[in-house]
Amino acid sequence: MEKWTPKHEAPEPLEGPVVATITGGTILWFVLFLAQLPFYGWFADHGHTWWVWTPLAGAGLGLIGIWYVRGRDAALKRHAAAAARAEGNAEAEAGSAAPSGGATGSTAVS
Repeated sequence: MEKWTPKHEAPEPLEGPVVATITGGTILWFVLFLAQLPFYGWFADHGHTWWVWTPLAGAGLGLIGIWYVRGRDAALKRHAAAAARAEGNAEAEAGSAAPSGGATGSTAVS
C-alpha cells in the first residue's frame, strides 16, 4: 500500500495582524498572572506555585515576541517601499529612454 501524499501545492501562509495578535496574547498572559496573584498562598500550600509564575514567564516571552514581530513588520514595510521605489525608478528610466512624441517621421493612419 502506498503512503498517502498530497497531490497539490501547499497554500501561501496567511499574513494577518501579527503585532496585534502577539500584543493581545502578551496582555492575556499578564492578566492571568495578576488574576492568580491573590491566591498565591493557596498555590503555595498545595505545591502549585508554578501556576502563578508560568503566566508571568509567558508575558515576559510575549514582550520578546512583540519586539521581534515589530522589527519583522518594519523590515517587511521597508522592503516593500524599496521595491516600489526600484520599480518606479525603472519605469522612469524606461520612460526617459523612449522617444518623445515629436516629429519622428512616422505617420498615423486613420
